[in-house]
Amino acid sequence: MGLMRRKNQEASVDVLPSPQNSDEKGSFTNVNLDAPHDDPETSLHRGLKSRQITMIAIGGAIGTGLIIGTGSALAKAGPLSILISYTIVGFIVYMVMCALGEMAAYLPIQSGFTGYAARFCDPALGFSLGYTYWFKYIIVTPNQLTAAALVIQYWVPREKVNPGVFIAVFLVAIIAINYLGIKFFGEIEFWLSSVKVLTIVGLLILSLILVLGGGPDNDRKGFRYWKNPGAMKPAYGTGDTGRFLGLWSTFVTATFAYLGTELVGVTVGEAQNPRRVIPRAIKLTFWRIVVFYVLSVLLIGMLVPYNSTALSFATKQTTGASASPFVVAMIESGISGLPGFLNACILIFVFSAANSDLYIATRTLYGLAKEGNSHRLFAVTDRRGVPIYALGLSAAIACIAFLNVADDSTKVFKYFVNLVTIFGLLTWISILVTHIYFVKARRAQGIENHQLAYTAPFGIYGTYFALVFCILIALFKNFDVFIYVKGREGGERFDTSNFITGYLGIPLYLIMIFGYKLLTHTKGSTPLTADLITGKEAIDLEEEEFLANKAAKHSDKKGGGWFYRRFVSWLL
Repeated sequence: MGLMRRKNQEASVDVLPSPQNSDEKGSFTNVNLDAPHDDPETSLHRGLKSRQITMIAIGGAIGTGLIIGTGSALAKAGPLSILISYTIVGFIVYMVMCALGEMAAYLPIQSGFTGYAARFCDPALGFSLGYTYWFKYIIVTPNQLTAAALVIQYWVPREKVNPGVFIAVFLVAIIAINYLGIKFFGEIEFWLSSVKVLTIVGLLILSLILVLGGGPDNDRKGFRYWKNPGAMKPAYGTGDTGRFLGLWSTFVTATFAYLGTELVGVTVGEAQNPRRVIPRAIKLTFWRIVVFYVLSVLLIGMLVPYNSTALSFATKQTTGASASPFVVAMIESGISGLPGFLNACILIFVFSAANSDLYIATRTLYGLAKEGNSHRLFAVTDRRGVPIYALGLSAAIACIAFLNVADDSTKVFKYFVNLVTIFGLLTWISILVTHIYFVKARRAQGIENHQLAYTAPFGIYGTYFALVFCILIALFKNFDVFIYVKGREGGERFDTSNFITGYLGIPLYLIMIFGYKLLTHTKGSTPLTADLITGKEAIDLEEEEFLANKAAKHSDKKGGGWFYRRFVSWLL
């Protein structure tokens, strides 16, 4: 895939200069139009309905990071530490989503946030962001397939059926779902996300009942475990230093749990009426963070002491119900029989994650091709609006999941996961930087807040705060490699393997930015030259047409009444 900048009619257009998209001399930079109807053979279809976007926003990123990963963080640092880290990282994620939502609601282009980075900031940033994001998901997808096969071992041991059989079944299933079109994908993800939401809600209700003493042991636990063994557990040291390092170590776990929240930003090019749907999805993201993540870690910290023997066993498991702190809470409260049911729910979580990860990988490669940063073949879509060649390549790479059938490859795959986790943080950093450029550009070009369909509630200052924190987490996420840990594998004082895989993503990201600029000699956008106009008129017309059709379709309901408007209309 070379660095191809498509020119002439494919990449840019000559229009009359205006204050919004010209510099002081009236010159223009080449930009990708990315209009909804620029070419039927390379266009996505806006087939995602409001209810599908809404449910994907609520449950799309809920995965094993929350239902399983919180256990290791609790065992390492204690209940108060995970509550603090999940709350702070949740606020950062909300800032990222608000920044993305402001840009997506204003100009919902098909190339997603990689297109915003290229258009509002610098084509080099769009190039680097696109490839790091794509690389992240072509690795995460096979990892999810492997996790699904491991979960099934709860019922079918690997000695009886080779895990590769289940990997093949799940791979064919997610390829089929993605190939059958965005409407089918949206419907499947709607129901999968619904199951995830119901599962988390059920676990939260059960946890609250157990906290209040409604379990078989009739033990009202309250905040007992915050006093003994304590609210914060020292790690890598003693006293306040150990407690701080323990707290900081949980930021990595919290970040991993939230990764993928930006999925809504990938769907903007295929969402119906995105200027109404995207802001609603962003607002729901806030409540999802508060209810599902923050409340979950609070209740788990009240139910399970960090020195629990059952928790210590769970954190040594690979995946499945036995590794979940919720199961530990059930065991501690005298409940049996639910792990099998929860394991089935976890299987749905993992399958949904694999399905959406393949979708993201496909659309990211498609966006790169639309921006001229990958072969134009990957921008070709079929009659259903599916980028079939981008899907084919991403699915083919997902076959590396079969490497994990061998026991000795598990360690290597963990290194891959460590490598791509940094790409999630770099994605957030890129979105935040792009939003800063976008805000400066619209202010310079006279676009006020009231002209936008949605504005970030904390403005550019919230973006700056989130950016600083993301950079800090990215730089120090693997701080423990610099600390001597007794009993570390290999007896090394310096963990070389984790250092390389934990930080390699940063130089790769920077090399792609500066290498792109060196080879293409592109210049970044200034507040006055950033293109905020191209493609907007077509999207405005598309929005008017959609709203007119919807109004005509429901005109016979005469407004539908309060119940219809409140509980039914958003489903349509």
